[in-house]
Amino acid sequence: MNIRKFIGNRSFYKTVLALAVPMIIQNGITNFVNLLDNIMVGRLGTEQLSGVGIANQLIFVYTLCLFGGLAGAGIFTAQYFGKSDVEGMRHTFRFKLILAAAIVIIGTTVLLLWGEPLISLFLTDDGKSDPALTLQYGMQYLRYALIAQVPMALTFVYASTLRETGRTVPPMLAGVIAVFTNGLFNYLFIFGVGLGVVGAALGTIIARVVECVIVVMWAHLHKQHAPYIRGAYRSLRIPAPLVAQISVKGFPLLANELLWSLGVTVLNQCYSTRGLTAVAAVNIATTVSNLFNIFFLSMGSAVSIIVGNQLGAGQVEEAKDTDRKIIAFSCVVCVIIGAIMAAIAPLITQIYKVSDEVKEIAAILIMVHAAMMPFNSFLHNCYFTLRSGGQTFITFLFDSAFVWGVNVPLAFILSRLTSLSIVPLLICCVAVDLVKCVIGLVMLKSGAWAKRLV
Repeated sequence: MNIRKFIGNRSFYKTVLALAVPMIIQNGITNFVNLLDNIMVGRLGTEQLSGVGIANQLIFVYTLCLFGGLAGAGIFTAQYFGKSDVEGMRHTFRFKLILAAAIVIIGTTVLLLWGEPLISLFLTDDGKSDPALTLQYGMQYLRYALIAQVPMALTFVYASTLRETGRTVPPMLAGVIAVFTNGLFNYLFIFGVGLGVVGAALGTIIARVVECVIVVMWAHLHKQHAPYIRGAYRSLRIPAPLVAQISVKGFPLLANELLWSLGVTVLNQCYSTRGLTAVAAVNIATTVSNLFNIFFLSMGSAVSIIVGNQLGAGQVEEAKDTDRKIIAFSCVVCVIIGAIMAAIAPLITQIYKVSDEVKEIAAILIMVHAAMMPFNSFLHNCYFTLRSGGQTFITFLFDSAFVWGVNVPLAFILSRLTSLSIVPLLICCVAVDLVKCVIGLVMLKSGAWAKRLV
């Protein structure tokens, strides 16, 4: 095997990092503040931490539906940008606006009407925490946090389009300001005013509004960098053939994110059968892991943008070469990041004001996620590679079909038919993703994903 095929030159990494670093900074600060929020809520008690964690799991499903729905149009935005088609970018922007509004209405309605029974699915009395109190805190947080979904959706529309057209710095700056705003107001509302979990939700609302205002204002004040904004609101007309095209390519992505996030939610419900101690530990481990996952998550976005632009410009072989080198770079870096994460896991959990049992379990789970990080990096970049070439149905099979066909049944069987504790249960459920890595490698090597759509 020629190792040089996987290594780029200095100019290559400079180009990739110039695009990825702003996203890494934004995602890093976002997840760091999320970690601080998680710690603040965790200092209120196990019930508060579990209640907010479960509510955020439900919001997570809605958020990924929004992400997946906009991603279909985003494929075309990146390729239209690659061929300098401003009108095409304007049409995809309008499509995102309409779809985002629909998702907000549907998602908010569902969570308001069925939030309580959904949260109750995660509550198992282990004799160490109060399920009724956890439900109360979860619903308090959820009702307020849903208000933040409107500005968040508008931010998604603008920020995703800016990134797909090479403007990653403005969303980064908006995100940085927003997360510091979130951290400040969360601290003031939770501890200064004493509003508890409601204070955490109010801090999130203010932060989302601030972020939205900054991103929207930047786009409209810099039309030379976002030319598709000119005339974007004069009408909502989108050519019917393009609507059909985006729908065909985008629906599998929306369905994938919905089913994948629901699958993750079911997995967490299976973990919750081990009691609220397990719920709190999984919550901590997930929040910490998200902070360390920012590198490969940002590299996935870089794949979709750079490779999508190259495919749109007709540079198919260049796109394949770029993709191979970005994935190799991401996986190697994640080996190092994973080692650091595992080493400091026991120290991180000591910050939380929870029982020693929760801290011990959370530290072990963090180490498990650290060991899987290089493999998750590969899978994440595979997903965005397939998506960049419009292989959305394949991504659907690769992602959510695997979760529902393998991960969920395994977790359900092990959680219901065995007495495995939370640690071996979670290890079994995440280790099976190694099989998906083999499938992803085969699909990438085939090269069939590299297609020009516009």
